[in-house]
Amino acid sequence: MADNTNKIRNIALVAHNGAGKTSLAEIMLYKAGVINRVGRVEDGNTAMDTEPEEIKRGASLSCGLHHFEWKKHTVSLIDTPGDQNFFTDTQNALQAVDAAVFLIDGVDGIRVQSEQAWEMAGRLDLPCAIFINKLDKDRSDFRKMVHEATEIFKTPKPIVLQLPIGAEGEFKGIADLIDLKAYTSDADGNVSAGDLPKDLVEEVESEREALIENIAEADDALVERYLEGETLSPEELQTALRKGINERIFAPVLCGSATGRIGIERLLDFVVEALPSPLDRGARVGTDMKGDNRIERLPDPNGPFAAFVFKTVADPYAGRLSIFRIVSGSLGSDGNFYNAHKESRERFNQLLAIAGKEQKPAKEAGPGAIVAVAKLKETTTGDTLCDEAGKIKFPFPDPLPTMISFALEAKNKGEEDKIYISMNKLMEEDTGLKLHRNPETSEIILSGRGQVHIEAAIEKMKRKYGVEALLRAPKVPYRETIKKKIRVQGRHKKQTGGHGQFGDCWVQLEPLPRGGGFEFVDAIVGGAIPRQYIPAVEKGIVEAAQRGVLAGYPLVDFKAILDDGSFHAVDSSEMAFKIAGSLAFKKAAADAAPVLLEPIMEVTVTTPDEVMGDIMGDLNGRRGRVLGMESAGRNQVIKANVPLAEFLTYAPDLRSMTGGRGTYSMAFSHYDEVPGQIAEKIIAEAKKVND
Repeated sequence: MADNTNKIRNIALVAHNGAGKTSLAEIMLYKAGVINRVGRVEDGNTAMDTEPEEIKRGASLSCGLHHFEWKKHTVSLIDTPGDQNFFTDTQNALQAVDAAVFLIDGVDGIRVQSEQAWEMAGRLDLPCAIFINKLDKDRSDFRKMVHEATEIFKTPKPIVLQLPIGAEGEFKGIADLIDLKAYTSDADGNVSAGDLPKDLVEEVESEREALIENIAEADDALVERYLEGETLSPEELQTALRKGINERIFAPVLCGSATGRIGIERLLDFVVEALPSPLDRGARVGTDMKGDNRIERLPDPNGPFAAFVFKTVADPYAGRLSIFRIVSGSLGSDGNFYNAHKESRERFNQLLAIAGKEQKPAKEAGPGAIVAVAKLKETTTGDTLCDEAGKIKFPFPDPLPTMISFALEAKNKGEEDKIYISMNKLMEEDTGLKLHRNPETSEIILSGRGQVHIEAAIEKMKRKYGVEALLRAPKVPYRETIKKKIRVQGRHKKQTGGHGQFGDCWVQLEPLPRGGGFEFVDAIVGGAIPRQYIPAVEKGIVEAAQRGVLAGYPLVDFKAILDDGSFHAVDSSEMAFKIAGSLAFKKAAADAAPVLLEPIMEVTVTTPDEVMGDIMGDLNGRRGRVLGMESAGRNQVIKANVPLAEFLTYAPDLRSMTGGRGTYSMAFSHYDEVPGQIAEKIIAEAKKVND
């Protein structure tokens, strides 16, 4: 197999929703000759957005993949979701590429999702470039966007590589600061190269000086020559530019218009000339099977095979499709490999290249290639595939934390199991979803990044598997407890034909500290109750405590002391004492000042500084107690304890208050007493349901 690893470019298009990623991908594919007509997001006919849920919303809900040839290079292009709801897919895609091109909307600028994705790229040490899009639109402003990028995207440092020719409706091309040429486009997107417009020459010269100073930072020898007044050739600048991008010293800023077809060829040239190949990125680090020792895999086609799965597509007909990035070694059109995470052997019958919604057979693939195989038995997203003789595990990030949960109810009775089966298949595809059954409420709970995330999953489940589910707010798992110590008798006596039933016990109930659970004390002396019946009393109390006396919620944090009783030599039995224990509990709990408890969550809210006051006021309105605050760059991080009942619908409310710029996470903290008036309403509601 010929080694063309240095001719491979793997790039992700990254930005918030609406910046034009899918439109840019479409025109790049068209210019490369992969598609013969340009689709539109509004018309739902683009090469990348193929799922009905995406077409309905006019936005990418999962990564779209395609590949094309440009100037004897193979480019794998990933169009990532820009909505926070689907950011786990974006995070996963960034693992698989060698560079990210961030789009900035020339009118609306940078939104929080782009900031978050930039931080993700930073954690991965991923080279970046910036493309300022939509410069043909009214109110677009190149200079303003460059300033914004410089203020927000500090590392790597944004440096201007191109200037726009014209503005808004008069925008017609770009001026390249390295080769000092103007590239203008006609209405059909045909490009002409020529001299710089006279009114732009002075600005170009000034910007070029700044660019050369920035590029020279990547090469000490160039810095010296530049400071000594030597002229640096375009080739030398290009080499230093490539080095500085790969080392994340700077992120070049390009410009254009995807829908106006301006600046696209130069962007494609930039991708193959300046962005890194898998060879430039070097070795990827993993560990041995125990995770103790570090192992490196170089992008060598003759090395041991190693790859990692970064995306799974669940198809009800074709089965599971595993999409992976090859790190080292090579694959033929069929064969075997080892799944290091599942510790199992896998066989594949056909190697596939992803082209939008289609898969095309591939004969072979080597380091840097992004390919797929179908119907692997054990493999899921995040797994490492390798030679069994050269086992390795590559790290893969956990899904982003879920932010909202809904209870799922089957629309058609008896289809609960179908919901489980179908949703588990969808979760192979979307690792950001979580599903579990709440044993207390018997509800099926689906959690995700936001309401849109959950709704899209329900739509997809109906389309792919024919299973319909209704969404509603989950029940809050309240508890009950007691506040007073009390001693009561539980006596069960029943006479029927033959043997009767007799059990008699005296039980003290007393409160335990919050979180104390349940404690049973056997204080029987003198054989008042035979030893074999004492566990039955405890069992009766434990079972009865599952339905408290106020609203039917489990009663917790109490001690039961069995201190006296009596028995009948013939009529006593384990069942009789179990019933006696249950009766004692119910009588005691009702008279021991029972109260309702609610789950309190520890919440961390990250919010822009300017809306912090609104967030604090809102948390107070939700009966929250602020624990502390700290600064995090341009944001504030607020920690608070908030009742879960007040937080079930927080995700859309936070989005509204912060314009989509706020995030939060929460974890269970403790149970606390529900205030009186609120408790009365909850108890009344529970009695209505139970009656």
